[in-house]
Amino acid sequence: MRMTVGIVHSLARWLLPLRCRVCAQRGHQGMDLCPACHAAAQTNLPACPRCALPLPAGEVSVCAACLLAPTALLACHAAWRYGPTLDALVRRYKFEQDLAAGAVLAGLMLQQRPPWLAGQVLVPVPLHRQRLAQRGYDQAHELAAQLAQATGLPSGHLLRRERATAAQSGLDRQQRRKNLRRAFVALPGLLPPSVVLVDDVMTTGATLEAAAQALQRAGVVQVRAWVAARTP
Repeated sequence: MRMTVGIVHSLARWLLPLRCRVCAQRGHQGMDLCPACHAAAQTNLPACPRCALPLPAGEVSVCAACLLAPTALLACHAAWRYGPTLDALVRRYKFEQDLAAGAVLAGLMLQQRPPWLAGQVLVPVPLHRQRLAQRGYDQAHELAAQLAQATGLPSGHLLRRERATAAQSGLDRQQRRKNLRRAFVALPGLLPPSVVLVDDVMTTGATLEAAAQALQRAGVVQVRAWVAARTP
């Protein structure tokens, strides 16, 4: 039986001392992250509440790009900026099968929670079955499971990745949107009126936009997103 990141991490905490997943120093505050690497992580505030892009200090309004071209996402919250510490954790989690690094990412997300979580349903952005077979686990599913356990919010598999799209790295914004067109489909059944998409990293927002559009086509009224890191 496949265990979630939360179960694996809980067992590891009983058997092994906390060790930073970035530099291998002793962890702190119940996480496998040392004080120095924790301090090196950059919070993503202030940021546009629609696309989570960083804003100049003191600004809290929707950015000009979102005002000119509204998206399917009602809001997006990125807890941290993709940079020091976060880049190492994401790399280890996604490409080195380091499930403990994923547990640290979930812990960091919980330290910077969005203000609109109450009453929401967490929906992980799914991998295609081919990518899932290669990786062995779905990183967004594992993050959503931990966030649901910590917040008490329900988590549901409401999306399927219909097409095995090309890798997004190296593509610009327009190419990413084209690559992901109709890539997702909502699963049949009664869908909640308001959901929160969960993923690890937001780069251009093309993946979250495609997932949000699929949910809205199926009848979801409000779609928000909560990610661990936002690429500036």
